[in-house]
Amino acid sequence: MPILQWLDRDKHVKAAEAVPYRLLEADDAHSAGETDSANMLIQGDNLEALKALLPYYAGRVKCIFIDPPYNTKSAVSVHYDDNIEHSQWLSIMFPRLQILRELLSDDGTIWVTIDDAESHYLKVIMDEVFGRMNFIGVAIWEKSDSPRMDAVFFSSRHDNVLVFAKNMSKALFKKLSVDEIPEHYNRTDDLGRKYYTKPLRAMGGQGETREARPTLYYPIKAPDGTDIYPKKQDGSDGAWRWRKEKVEEEASRIDWVNGRGGWVPYYRIYADNMRDRPAETIWTHEEVGTNEHRKLKSPRSNWRKERLKPQSRSG
Repeated sequence: MPILQWLDRDKHVKAAEAVPYRLLEADDAHSAGETDSANMLIQGDNLEALKALLPYYAGRVKCIFIDPPYNTKSAVSVHYDDNIEHSQWLSIMFPRLQILRELLSDDGTIWVTIDDAESHYLKVIMDEVFGRMNFIGVAIWEKSDSPRMDAVFFSSRHDNVLVFAKNMSKALFKKLSVDEIPEHYNRTDDLGRKYYTKPLRAMGGQGETREARPTLYYPIKAPDGTDIYPKKQDGSDGAWRWRKEKVEEEASRIDWVNGRGGWVPYYRIYADNMRDRPAETIWTHEEVGTNEHRKLKSPRSNWRKERLKPQSRSG
């Protein structure tokens, strides 16, 4: 698998191993509720804090969301140098991603927001840490509902959310419930079920030709008894979407339209087959909010503040 190289990479890919385990101390003066609360605010170095969580939560976290520093002049602690900015940022991210993977349960997922400046670099190192086969996808979040009038070129209105699984075969997403039937379900059958139709002929790409799909080139009986073959718009031989056996099994789902060129079969897609729908990769601001107008809710459960216990001089 291709890997990404950057300045001092060999040192930083082993940085997580070199970080010592630190103990957490409860700060009762800044805590609320019971001391055994599962909600914690940890004060201390980010990398050391993550390492301190491993003894408690390794392999137990089902969902991780992080909003890391975007690679701007304030994202790194040293003097900003355009020639080494990517190396500095990658050196920050890589060991943290390694520890976060250890925290994830086998069915867990990680969600990372990032802008276009580093999203492609982030994808490559996450491929390495989590495995390319565990990449779920990238969602586009509309973070702003209005343009930036001072933008020189594009006014950026989106951020990216990279999503990886610990183990793709065990990850499970709930589908979204469908409350309303979309407008394009504009037909109704004799039983009152809503549906819309699509051409039975395969359309688009090489798969629509007879040469590519010879077994899907066969005649279907039209309502007047004539044999209808799949034909492309240029008159050449095409292919059906369904095999011959399925056409016979699903005959009640086929609608025939007699147009200028003769009979054309369409197949029905019913709305009652879409009680739930998968989440989509475009997140509009109306659905999820923006940077400026996002709605934050404080947890109602107890929480406590923790801080990293200072290291002894011998440690």
